[in-house]
Amino acid sequence: MAGRIKDEDVDAVRAAVRIDHVVGEYVQLTNGGGGQLKGLCPFHDEKSASFYVNPSKGVFSCFGCQESGDTLGFVMKIEHLSFVETVERLAGQVGITLRYEGGGYQPGQQKGERTRLLEINKIAAAWFTEQLGSPEAEIGRRFLKERGFEEAAATHFGVGYAPGGFENLTRFLRGRGFSDRELLLSGICSEGQRGAMDRFRGRLVWPIRDITGEVVGFGARKLREDDNGPKYLNTPETPLYKKSNVLYGIDLAKKDIAKTGRAVVVEGYTDVMACHLAGVTTAVATCGTAFAEDHIKILRRLLMDTSQYRGEVVFTFDGDAAGQKAALRAFEDDQKFAAKTSIAVSPGGMDPCELRLAQGDEAVRALIENPVPLFLFAIRAAVATHNLETAEGRSAALEQSAPIVAQIKDQSIQHDYAVQLAGMIGILDEQFVVRRVSQLARWQRERDQQKDRNGNRPGERRGYGAPVPAPAAAAPMRPAYRLNPRDPAQFVERELLKLALQLPALVAPTFDFYAEDEFPTPPYAQVRTAIAVAGGVAAGAAAPDAWSGLVRAAAPDDGVRGLITELTVEPVRTRRAADAMYAGEFLVKLRLQAVDRRVADCRAHLQRLGPRATPEQLSAVQGELWALQQYGQGLRERGAAAL
Repeated sequence: MAGRIKDEDVDAVRAAVRIDHVVGEYVQLTNGGGGQLKGLCPFHDEKSASFYVNPSKGVFSCFGCQESGDTLGFVMKIEHLSFVETVERLAGQVGITLRYEGGGYQPGQQKGERTRLLEINKIAAAWFTEQLGSPEAEIGRRFLKERGFEEAAATHFGVGYAPGGFENLTRFLRGRGFSDRELLLSGICSEGQRGAMDRFRGRLVWPIRDITGEVVGFGARKLREDDNGPKYLNTPETPLYKKSNVLYGIDLAKKDIAKTGRAVVVEGYTDVMACHLAGVTTAVATCGTAFAEDHIKILRRLLMDTSQYRGEVVFTFDGDAAGQKAALRAFEDDQKFAAKTSIAVSPGGMDPCELRLAQGDEAVRALIENPVPLFLFAIRAAVATHNLETAEGRSAALEQSAPIVAQIKDQSIQHDYAVQLAGMIGILDEQFVVRRVSQLARWQRERDQQKDRNGNRPGERRGYGAPVPAPAAAAPMRPAYRLNPRDPAQFVERELLKLALQLPALVAPTFDFYAEDEFPTPPYAQVRTAIAVAGGVAAGAAAPDAWSGLVRAAAPDDGVRGLITELTVEPVRTRRAADAMYAGEFLVKLRLQAVDRRVADCRAHLQRLGPRATPEQLSAVQGELWALQQYGQGLRERGAAAL
């Protein structure tokens, strides 16, 4: 049985390892005053720094979650290690040989499990690196060179090669005193018919390190067509490797992330290499999983991302549909940390590795230096799915994109994006869009507050991601679907339809030339269609007694039939007897409303075109706008005579 580490050796380790150096591997620390350092607590989610480190006393304390302790306690908690494993790990880092009560130091018997697994990975990483120089690895070296990575780059990132065969590495590690149980537990080997066998075979291998630089797993890319495995094969979940807690390249990028206040998130190992070699030394990547909340926590601690200091996170994704989907997934988690978040998508849809190979290091740096705010990217993606040339398309675009803007917590930025959204869609009334966004934001806050009152912990609050739907009963963006006789525009539609049903001769034949889209209220448009199907007002004028029955028979459903009956019996709103003059007045009003809507469409089109419009485009839209304005002026001056 393993002996107990001698107290004097434990004290020697505690004295040799500075707590600020250890904590600084995980958390960006700044001056906290009084000889103390402060940062975001790694043990609970917070927006303002309440985690303090006292280097002179060798202790830490969090005023938020009440965690406290010394160097050993910090490492035990953050790495989930036993006391023995913690002492062994730190002793190895500072070169102290430990002695155990009841016997001498016996490697392989008295080391903790985690320490043994770390040794397996460390030895395996060195072995893979050595194999990259073998004749068999020529295919791997060629792969790297074709992507612009010379030998020095492979060495810097520790890239190696796993030769073919089932037991090359397994036999080597057995010879170093590791059991099959340990090899399987580490994930470096998988279970074969005859026991442990090499997991990675005939592939390039990248070591995956944690924030302290320890190798916790590997990622391997296939090189040959006859390899039936996945393109990338990673270490499975192990006591060391949790893919949701790991960012590839974090060990190399952490200092510059903390120094510059910027982190760049890319999609793959070669993208990290390309960025670092191009001078973007803050690049990291997820390992076979989507960027998620645990990754955010890692970056927040390095960025010192609080309400006072705002770091920047730049996502780079392929420009194809899958890459855009990945970007929008990242957007869903955006406001779980306060950093300024942007996305960089190269015009040609190339990833950083391809971009560096095609256009050089400067192009990679330029890509990262000119990102688009992630909110703006998400809004544009939502707007782009709709036809903005129609009123219905603009309404739908606003319905989908306004909830995205409403999620922006900074109200000044929210207002700015709401104004931009109006321009993107082509809605001239900017304040209408601003009010809509503000209303959705208020509903979201009220919903979150209600969830909190129902017992949700702050960390469990949802609603930062998918657009928040407005309550159906109060959705103000659908006035066109609600009948409101007090609405002046709807009143004109309703009055003209009543005339067409009750006194068709007064509006014949002009009414029959009015298109369905001149009735923007959908129920009224359906009544207009039913009138056309029944033969038009000319048929009604010829057979007034049977007219309303014919129109009802042409209705598509009971709802429209009920509305037709309602319009047939509702009195016309005039104190005098309805006559041709009264009918002409409403024929003109309805046509003017249609003209005014089209004028607004043209102006919105000009606004959307902006400075990129060609002279031909401007001429076409401006010509239509001028013609509409002239026609509208004629209607106002000459009335029904201009129809």
